Amino acid sequence: MSADHAPKTTPPPADGSCPGRVAIVTGAGRGLGAEYARRLARAGAAVVVNDLGVGLDGANDGTAPADEVVAEIRAAGGRAIASGHDVSSWKEAGQLVGLAVDTFGDLDVLVNNAGVLRDRTITRMTEAEWDSVIQVHLKGTFATTHHAANHWRERHREHPGRAGRLINTTSVSGLFGNAGQANYSAAKAGIAAMTITASLELGRYGVTANCVSPGAATRMTAALGGDPDDPSRSPGFPAAVVEWLASDRSDGVTGRVFLTSGKRVSVAEGWEHGTPAAPSEDLAELGATLHGLLAAARPNAAMRG
Repeated sequence: MSADHAPKTTPPPADGSCPGRVAIVTGAGRGLGAEYARRLARAGAAVVVNDLGVGLDGANDGTAPADEVVAEIRAAGGRAIASGHDVSSWKEAGQLVGLAVDTFGDLDVLVNNAGVLRDRTITRMTEAEWDSVIQVHLKGTFATTHHAANHWRERHREHPGRAGRLINTTSVSGLFGNAGQANYSAAKAGIAAMTITASLELGRYGVTANCVSPGAATRMTAALGGDPDDPSRSPGFPAAVVEWLASDRSDGVTGRVFLTSGKRVSVAEGWEHGTPAAPSEDLAELGATLHGLLAAARPNAAMRG
């Protein structure tokens, strides 16, 4: 490890919520990810700040935002190292987990936040636009989760009391749908479902798995309008939920989706089994039954509640 990338040895704050923990935050060069990284560092965690330094369209913009966030964390006395690994690459996702373990000795928290946008209606969306969003959001989240889960499984055999935290990022687009974002909505819905499955599988290793659906003013939300200086759109509100989930204050909380912004915080209740009725193969009888069930069912929730 080069001197330029050596972590600071300043001890974590005694009153931090995550003292001694090691965290990876993907997409942490700007916006929400950067706020997550800074907040976790202030809470006492050593942080791997992962970011490719690309624009929302995935093109390299010639910047090194991860290095800037690392410098900021170190200047404040925290511990951090930059990573330029591509989470959508199976190999590089494994290298990212390895970097955390090799540099800081372990991995306790994985925050999957990296993403790109290729907004377009279904009739106009290209195969490449679909694939790129699914690749980064859905595959990227799974790839890092896979490698982290294997680390946690092996660690559990030697240190069964050590807790792990998987924190994934979904979106109101994925939970409730949004016109013009079929690729993004599908990826984010998949992440929410995958997180619930992860909670069922990883609990045996002492790992909790949860999702955040953040609302804040970032590059990704700029096209939606609104005042970026509105205090209620600060990324600090979602970051507080991420810190809480990363800490031992959330012990026992797993398989849940948290909607969080400066205006409200709530727990998504997800799909539910509706009122059951007797099935039928006769279309007339079945139609009457289904129309009755639809009349009694609540309508689908919308993005804005």
